[in-house]
Amino acid sequence: MNATLPGWQGIVLAGGRSSRMGRDKALLEWRGRPLLEYMRDLLSDAGATRVVISGARPGSDAIPDDIGDGGPAVALAQLAQRLPDGVWLAVPVDMPLLEAPALHALVAASADCAMFEGHPLPMRITLGPRTRAILAGIADLPPNERSLRAIHRALAGAVLAPAAWEACLIGCNTPEEWAALRERE
Repeated sequence: MNATLPGWQGIVLAGGRSSRMGRDKALLEWRGRPLLEYMRDLLSDAGATRVVISGARPGSDAIPDDIGDGGPAVALAQLAQRLPDGVWLAVPVDMPLLEAPALHALVAASADCAMFEGHPLPMRITLGPRTRAILAGIADLPPNERSLRAIHRALAGAVLAPAAWEACLIGCNTPEEWAALRERE
């Protein structure tokens, strides 16, 4: 861990249905391990002092979603009411090329919310009373307004240039995207 970074904790967003993939993305194997395990370990190895899993997952520090099919913004809003104050870094379960230096760049941002330009995830969010108040109403919004970008705007978030990290900000939602990602493994 970089000693100049503030202490931080991680969230692996793994509560979705994986409907476009046709099977549970969290269980896809990457470098000999399920993606869920791989992403959890990536956060821990990068310096997260705690890692929680968003979604109904057996085992290690999983927090089931109260509202199913709400998407990552609703999952994050629900988690905000249950997690302690501090810097949290949310990553999707389906971004295995993500690297620690990219995570560190987000953690080092001095805003309550930060993301790379054009990429709502990974996202840095500082939980506290103000953030929780903003997130509390997310689930009540119409579905087309429940987005990570809306959260980012509401928190006047920072946008980091993705140039140095573009190659690691690749997710996979379909079997074709997964196949293309596997070619990089």
